[in-house]
Amino acid sequence: MERTTPGTTELVDPGRGAGLVDVVRRRYLLSLLIRKDVQVRYRGSVLGWAWSFVKPAAQFTVFYFALGVFLRLNQSIENYPIYLFSGLILINFFSEAFSNATKALVDNGALIKKIYLPRELFPVSMIVVALVNFLPQMLILLGVCLFNGWDPSVGQVAGLFLAGLIIMIFALGLGMLFGAANVSFRDSQNFVELIVMVAPWASPVLYQWSMVRDVVPQWLFTLYQLNPITSAVNLMHSGFWEPTTGEASTAAPDTALFAAIGLTTSLLVLATGQYVFRRLEGRFAQDL
Repeated sequence: MERTTPGTTELVDPGRGAGLVDVVRRRYLLSLLIRKDVQVRYRGSVLGWAWSFVKPAAQFTVFYFALGVFLRLNQSIENYPIYLFSGLILINFFSEAFSNATKALVDNGALIKKIYLPRELFPVSMIVVALVNFLPQMLILLGVCLFNGWDPSVGQVAGLFLAGLIIMIFALGLGMLFGAANVSFRDSQNFVELIVMVAPWASPVLYQWSMVRDVVPQWLFTLYQLNPITSAVNLMHSGFWEPTTGEASTAAPDTALFAAIGLTTSLLVLATGQYVFRRLEGRFAQDL
């Protein structure tokens, strides 16, 4: 394969690319993969896109009655339905993006063995598909918040975009890391399922952050806040739920600081995932 620039000709190894940069260069291929993934997901489905709402609606109903009604969190946390739903759709976004990005290489094994194209296209396409499913749920949440007097600041609205960015980067980094390992070691998927199962409970999705602060040592609470998912969930609560309560004291401590740390951590995870992905991609076609 040759890469040419004015006056020069550079030979590069077949099957070696520029990593995530190649995804930007081949945006058309990415759009084709996204379209294929969406069509395959809902092929033969009666409800089609409605399934994007059925799962979060069912989860919300179960958790609302189990925690909000039976354990009475609905009484201790103002506007608990908004608090619950804003965290729940974000954690579902992470779970779908991470899980599907991990399986993307194996699911597209037949294509990978036939032709060369940047392997990063597959996990990235899964992140975008998860984002497409996430956005309509955000619109529903926005409508509910507006009905409840939502009046956020500019910083809180910016925090919502930052929350989505943290989750996308973190899920992509983990998806590339575990996805590359999953090609040779299929039990990597079991670790992914464990992470997805624990994630809602390891961040303040179903409960309030103060409940953790009141029962664990300070060092452990700080470690809890360093979790990028925790920082993203706190940004979601700060942007959607807090402006409907009228109480500034409901915000998690140092939300902006831990959001910056969460974004930095997510970028480091992405860099690690890309490094491992590039190291192992030469064996993908053989192992698949």
